[in-house]
Amino acid sequence: MARQQKPRANRLDRIIAYISPLAALKRAQTRHALAYYEAARPSRQRKFRTDNAGPNTQAGQGAVALRIQARHLEQNHDIARGILRTLVNNIIGPSGVGIEPQPRRADGTIHQEYAKALLEAWRDWKRRPEVTHQHHWARCQRLLCKTWLRDGEAFAQLLSGPIPQLDHGTRVPLSLELFEPDIVPFTLTDIAKGIVQGIEANAWGRPRAYWVHKHHPHDNLTPGNVTALKRIPAERVIHIASTDRIGQRRGVSEFASVITRLEDIKDYEESERVAAKIAAMLTAYVKRHAPDGVDPDSLPRDEEGHILPREISLEPGVIIDTLQVGEEIDLIDSKRPNPNLVTFRQGQLKALAAGVGASYSSISRDYDGNYSAQRQEMIEQWVHYATLTDEFVGAVVQPIWEAFVDAADLSGAVPRPPDVAPLTAEDALYIGQQMPWIEPLKEATAWLKLARAGFASETEIIRKRGANPADVLEQSASWRDLCEERGVVFDSNPAQRTTEGTPVEQPPDDAEEK
Repeated sequence: MARQQKPRANRLDRIIAYISPLAALKRAQTRHALAYYEAARPSRQRKFRTDNAGPNTQAGQGAVALRIQARHLEQNHDIARGILRTLVNNIIGPSGVGIEPQPRRADGTIHQEYAKALLEAWRDWKRRPEVTHQHHWARCQRLLCKTWLRDGEAFAQLLSGPIPQLDHGTRVPLSLELFEPDIVPFTLTDIAKGIVQGIEANAWGRPRAYWVHKHHPHDNLTPGNVTALKRIPAERVIHIASTDRIGQRRGVSEFASVITRLEDIKDYEESERVAAKIAAMLTAYVKRHAPDGVDPDSLPRDEEGHILPREISLEPGVIIDTLQVGEEIDLIDSKRPNPNLVTFRQGQLKALAAGVGASYSSISRDYDGNYSAQRQEMIEQWVHYATLTDEFVGAVVQPIWEAFVDAADLSGAVPRPPDVAPLTAEDALYIGQQMPWIEPLKEATAWLKLARAGFASETEIIRKRGANPADVLEQSASWRDLCEERGVVFDSNPAQRTTEGTPVEQPPDDAEEK
């Protein structure tokens, strides 16, 4: 194997090394450092950023402007609205993040009776979870999630117990007050009190309270003083934020890095649409070359001496014999529609999908790939959706569930049994959106084989489908009891598929595949 040659020193280096070896060594080390950190040196060909401000300073400089732009794009750009809908639907889903209570006894077994009572009260609470009674629980989750992604953060206040002029409307006296990040003023900073951008924190950076407007500061239809503020203890506030740096208190829109690209796509498509509309309007004009022998006075003119425009009828098979000497008819050609529009748009949407974390197929509605390609994209993309779901559960769903269990116990709606192990009453499994099946037959066959081989449990499979195993078991038992009473036999109940008292054998795996 050939030996790697070391770079030869130039004549000046050799002279310096002869006079002062230490200076020559420092010179060589400095040259090596400059070469290694070449990206840290500005040049004419590359922009060099020098902003080294802290996380809260940078957020304060751009977060408000970015969320205003993101809201405008959602309202006026179909792609931006589709991106938000895609993210929210895959993070939250149609029924919201599900909850499966898991309180335990001292021996580690699940306290089924208490879990069932909590679940029944939870179903009642989900109908009217917030103060206006306009949104059910799944819609509250979608509103909070969309606000979080678009604006960079979202807030909710927990209101428990008797509250003046507030009707909880549910068995458990707990309500949510949802509000946008505008309610928490970015401009409110008082270092002496530990308030930075509307959030009051202790010396360790842990929030103690949130300072909020009593009314929306930019809603002219809201009565009262819009500048009035109130202090809400942090333990009553749900705050989910998109933060990029350690120590950052307020969130920045997930669209921050793609807003420019979205606006460029919007402007480009509008220009192409206008050009295509112009091209569709067939326009002809008369070209005059003014050759020798043409009498300008023979052209029709108005009273002021201006040449009058002529109207020439264009019909199938028409013969135009009204042209004068030196005239010809030509058409305006705008070279539209642009044949490169689709390719350009696809490339921009792929880059956009990478920036916002949504799948390209869902954003562009382009599903031309085969089964393997579609599944590969879904598998790689679903990790991002699952990560965002985990963030939403930790910041929103779990604190609300814990507050619900405490309110249910303190109000007497669902008293905590004495045999529930300490610190386990609020335990629960949170079931988010599961990856959909591209080809249900293949997916179902795979899960069936895993369950029969003992590598997966029925409970796991049910949860992978986004359902509660206890609910499925109860529904299946009730359905089969009803079928037995009516004398109806379905394949879902093997015990009823009998021939003279002998159960019908299950087909082997090979037969099912065939």
